[in-house]
Amino acid sequence: MIPAAFEYHRPASVQEALDLLQQWPEAKLLAGGHSLLPMMKLRVLTPPHLIDLAKLRELRGIRREGDRIVIGALSTHWEIESSELIRRAVPLLAETAARVGDVQVRNAGTLGGSLVHADPAADPPAAILALEAEMVVHGPKGVRTIRAAEFFKGMLTSAVAPDEILVEIRVPVPPEATGTAYLKFPHPASGFAVAGVAAWVRRQGGRLAEARVAVTGVGPTAYRAAGVETSLRDGAVDDAAIEDAASHAAEGVEVNEDLFANADYRSHLARVLTRRALRAARDRAGES
Repeated sequence: MIPAAFEYHRPASVQEALDLLQQWPEAKLLAGGHSLLPMMKLRVLTPPHLIDLAKLRELRGIRREGDRIVIGALSTHWEIESSELIRRAVPLLAETAARVGDVQVRNAGTLGGSLVHADPAADPPAAILALEAEMVVHGPKGVRTIRAAEFFKGMLTSAVAPDEILVEIRVPVPPEATGTAYLKFPHPASGFAVAGVAAWVRRQGGRLAEARVAVTGVGPTAYRAAGVETSLRDGAVDDAAIEDAASHAAEGVEVNEDLFANADYRSHLARVLTRRALRAARDRAGES
């Protein structure tokens, strides 16, 4: 459980970190370290250079800019869970952060690190997809913004290029009459989601004006459950409509299998959690 030898770098700015990535293209970025370091100890990864971002204060902080909450990529899950601004404006993020791992993981693990690592069973991607957030990355060609729908490319693969750094996450503040919920069935050993569902609904005139459902833990990457959302487009808000919509939660997905849960079990969990999350989100939404 000892990593292979590597050179350690601790840049003082994002630009310095980008310069190091240009100089050492095989380097890995260290954010919270809860994903990278175990892989290095097992020698699944043996990067010759490690670039520690911990000193970069410009990647920290949570603030509001107009109708967006801007979260520095190095903000920890605990900082997000405990932020009064996030609890008021985007409660889904706080609720999801509170379900990540354990206290130690939440105090050191970062939102940006989790998103770029793109673990198919991580909690944050579901919330980020349901909230339709945007990720801002810096690279040698400048700054670009990536929509959540285009961010998660596959198993452990995000849209951030090897020579880029995720610097912040921009989350739209939901409008009035919006309700959200995140529910998951955690693996008893790791705490990762065997299945997890983030639901976002907006009510208007006693009906659902809009519904978003994002699922993690079930497929090779987190995804929006298009079948569920399509089924809810007629606006019905009753339990029967939600039950019918939830039946599409794993539709068209190559469902993960492992020793703990086969594909049928994970699909069942996705349907059950989708139903429960949609009901909770509906009940939390006011009327407009």
